[in-house]
Amino acid sequence: MIRKISYCFGIMIAGFIIGGCNPGTSSDKGQIDADAAAPAPAAVATDDGFEQIFDGKTLNGWEGDTAYWRAEGGSLVGEVTPDKLLKSNTFIIYQGGNPKDFELKLEFKITETGNSGINYRSEMFPGVPHALKGYQTDIDGRNNYTGQNYEERGRTTLAYRGQKVTIPNTPGESKKNAWTAAIVDGSLGSSDSLKTLIKSNDWNTCHIVAKGNHLQHYINGVLMSDVTDDDTTHRKLEGLLGIQVHVGPPMQVQYRNIMLKNL
Repeated sequence: MIRKISYCFGIMIAGFIIGGCNPGTSSDKGQIDADAAAPAPAAVATDDGFEQIFDGKTLNGWEGDTAYWRAEGGSLVGEVTPDKLLKSNTFIIYQGGNPKDFELKLEFKITETGNSGINYRSEMFPGVPHALKGYQTDIDGRNNYTGQNYEERGRTTLAYRGQKVTIPNTPGESKKNAWTAAIVDGSLGSSDSLKTLIKSNDWNTCHIVAKGNHLQHYINGVLMSDVTDDDTTHRKLEGLLGIQVHVGPPMQVQYRNIMLKNL
C-alpha cells in the first residue's frame, strides 16, 4: 500500500514542540504495481556463487498480474480465489535477464488443489497476458507431476518423473499430452517411489540444472527427471525465467529463498 507520509518535524519554539503528522493512504494495488515496476534489487551473493533474486518483501525485479501474485511473509505467493478464477495460466516473470546455463534453487509449498511450475529458457506467448512458452519444472499439490519436464505451450511432456530422456532431432507431435519423438533411455526410479520423497502441503526444495541441452530437475535433493534435448528446431538454450499459477480451482502456492547461479 502506498503511504503518502507528511514528514513530522518537531520545532522547538518557546519551549514547546509543535508536531504534525497524519499519513494518508491509497490503494493496495498501487503499492504492488510500484513494486513490480521497480528495478531488480541488488542481488545478494553467497559463497557458492548463488544470488538471491527475490527479496522476500516486495515484487521488485518481477512482473506479473498482481491480482494473483504478492510478496508476503518472506514468500512469493501465487493465489487463485473463488472470485478471481483464471481463464489462462499466468506467470510472474523475473526481470533480471535471460538465463542461459544456470542453476536455480528454491523452496516451494503448495495446497492440495494447486497446480504450478517453474518456467525457464522461455519466451513470451503472444496474445495472452503474462503467458510463457518453454521448459517447465512441473509442480502440483497432489504430486502427480511434480519434478517432470513439461514444455508449456510447446511439445508438452518431455520426461515424466523417473525418466531419463533424449529428444532426438526428428519430427514429432504432442499426443496424449506427451511428445511422441521422446526416447526413454534410462530410469531414475519409479514415479510412485519418487513421489514418496515429496512432501504434501509442506516445504520442499527444488533444484534446476540447465547446461547446454542437458536439463535436470531435483526435488528434495533427488533427481526426478533428466532430459537431453537434441531437437534443434524446438529447443531453447536461453530465455525467460518465471513461475506459474495454473488454471483450476482455488489454490495457493508459495516460493521462497529463490537463488540463481549463472554458469
